[in-house]
Amino acid sequence: MIDFLIIGGGIAGLSAGARLSHHGKVIVLEAEDVLGYHASGRSAALFEENYGPDSVVALNKASADFLASENGGYLTPRGLMLIGGKNQHDVFARDVVDLNMQELPVAEARDRVPILNPDSVGFTAISDGAFDIDTDRLLQDFARVIRSNGGKVLTRNKVTAIRKDRHWIVSSGQTYESRNIVNAAGPWIDEIAIMAGIAPIGISPRRRSMARLPAPAGHDLRDWPMLLGAQEAWYAKPDAGKLIVSPSEADPVPPHDAYADDMVLAEGLARYEAMVTEPVTRVEANWAGLRSFAPDGTLVLGPDPVDPTFIWSAGQGGYGFQTAPAASKLVADLATGHTPELDDASVRALKPERLCQ
Repeated sequence: MIDFLIIGGGIAGLSAGARLSHHGKVIVLEAEDVLGYHASGRSAALFEENYGPDSVVALNKASADFLASENGGYLTPRGLMLIGGKNQHDVFARDVVDLNMQELPVAEARDRVPILNPDSVGFTAISDGAFDIDTDRLLQDFARVIRSNGGKVLTRNKVTAIRKDRHWIVSSGQTYESRNIVNAAGPWIDEIAIMAGIAPIGISPRRRSMARLPAPAGHDLRDWPMLLGAQEAWYAKPDAGKLIVSPSEADPVPPHDAYADDMVLAEGLARYEAMVTEPVTRVEANWAGLRSFAPDGTLVLGPDPVDPTFIWSAGQGGYGFQTAPAASKLVADLATGHTPELDDASVRALKPERLCQ
């Protein structure tokens, strides 16, 4: 008998599985050939604790120590620079407040990122509290905890049927019997719920496209911050000597193996290009990921109010990695009857009950 059968081998499922493996037998089922194939494998991989709505920020702050120090730490300094066009003063100012950033003279910003175009960039701000996350190592370390506690992490196990007798019976090529299910299936969250006879919560998968560009004008990008357009209209992030640029779109799409929309990507590259002096002459690769949002834009964590043996780890949106340590701890606390360490208001804002009222 399994205690916690987890559906989904991305950051949501593996982190929850690692926490729950201290409380019982865990098996993680992942449909794809590898772990973290979908959203988790296509993340911007940035930790910025002020990014997101209030309940997400609470999770970010509660995750900071783990990400900074556990297993030697998963963070390396990156920094985040906000870029506003000359006609974007008001939206830029709101972003500065929301992200708790410090305004920076454009000339100083150009010292850090010399390709910024002084003819189009009107306002800049900086946060030195943004970090790259070693996402692959974080995924593998969570999987290692599950295995070390006697659990299993199984790929190529697509769930095809779920029913409940005294316990949950889940089919995925073979049959598993479990006391609890943890639904961490990303864009397929509601499909899994419906399969299990549980009311869906209205998860919306949304596409985000990305392109990899050569280093502009051959610059060394190692010390550049991530660049974020005002109103999150685009972003550009150094990555292994290249530059990843995204239009930051959030277009609703059905759950699928996502691919970039060429027109949307071109529009985003144009918004980036308008703020820099170096034209985009070549795209080396492009791809897309699906970020999954609940109707109110924040995570859904904990037992279902109708059937508490069905546990949600859903709605990670663009916050999955940076919230994972605290979000998984909350899932485990609520699933096992322990008092959460997170404050009461944040817990209420994250529990699935809020979507059933």
